[in-house]
Amino acid sequence: MDKFTRKTSFEQWLSPISNELFEELVKTHRLDYYTKKLYMASFTKLLLYAQLHQTESLRAISDCVFSKELQEASNLDSISFSQLGRRLHQVPTEFFQAIFLDLVAQIHEITDFQTRRKTTTPLKIIDSSTLPLNLNTHRWAKFRQTKSGIKLHLRLVFMENGCSYPDQAVLTNAKEHDRGQLEVLIDDKECMYAFDRGYLDYKQFDRMSDEGYFFVSRLRKNAVVHSLKHFELPENSSVQSDEMVIIGTAQNRSENAFRLLKVLDFKGNQLNLITNRFDLPADEIAVLYKSRWAIELFFEWMKQHLTIKKFYGQSQESVHNVAHMLKGIEFAKRNFCESFGVSKLYSQSIVYTKVIKDFSIPT
Repeated sequence: MDKFTRKTSFEQWLSPISNELFEELVKTHRLDYYTKKLYMASFTKLLLYAQLHQTESLRAISDCVFSKELQEASNLDSISFSQLGRRLHQVPTEFFQAIFLDLVAQIHEITDFQTRRKTTTPLKIIDSSTLPLNLNTHRWAKFRQTKSGIKLHLRLVFMENGCSYPDQAVLTNAKEHDRGQLEVLIDDKECMYAFDRGYLDYKQFDRMSDEGYFFVSRLRKNAVVHSLKHFELPENSSVQSDEMVIIGTAQNRSENAFRLLKVLDFKGNQLNLITNRFDLPADEIAVLYKSRWAIELFFEWMKQHLTIKKFYGQSQESVHNVAHMLKGIEFAKRNFCESFGVSKLYSQSIVYTKVIKDFSIPT
């Protein structure tokens, strides 16, 4: 089977992208001004093709244009890798970011997210993943003595049956601490947020409670807690204990009371969960935190199926540019959520996310 037989669905990958929005962004950022050959529409198709086929370099992309099928799809008969490189560095991150957010808005509409916000409390999961870079060519991203890297902070809208999808992402150098992104990623009071110990910050917990944001997280084993009240548990509860506590030492103590749940993971290890939800049953809180694994599975899937063969730039700007495009593509390629009729949209978003990731993170 010809490697480009997926071209029959190639246009379908592009179909969820709003032509009106695309043209408006191109005009706003003046991306096709003085362009004689490599217009943004053609360039975007080349990026998507490169991600779908894991093309290793700009030179390899240039060689692919000799394919008749790709010539017809991109309206190009040839293009040099130097032209691709210049175009890549010219495109602002905001361009791909806007397209990604529009795809998210479409998925929100198809899955009736706004109604779910009013009738339930949707769960959003926050976590990060470090993407390694070559220290010799990316010294601006150095975070250890022998390593460079960037960190993708992702927010995932949790849905059943493996239909979870990312709706926000922040890209930083790998040395940046996770908890510094909580204010950016927590912005909807109608949702519940789940995140791991890397985001622990007692001041942030107080702020979220004071401002009306709900969350569930995990305390470290050595965290200092002061018990205020114990709650009774049902006989068949999987939760070991449920109590109201103040967390922290005299020098760094929370001002608000929180709820501490002790549960066991599948290996029998005790987990100390902290939340500001006192209205939900203890077992429901435990299930909400357990759902956090959806984002771990997503990152695992992303690294397995969106293998980065080669990054196409070395500057910080080009790395960030590609990574932001990656956000939309990452969760679309696995072609799931048929029941919602959004498989194309998911696939498109994933590919777009991958394009962003690979094209904005050079090595």
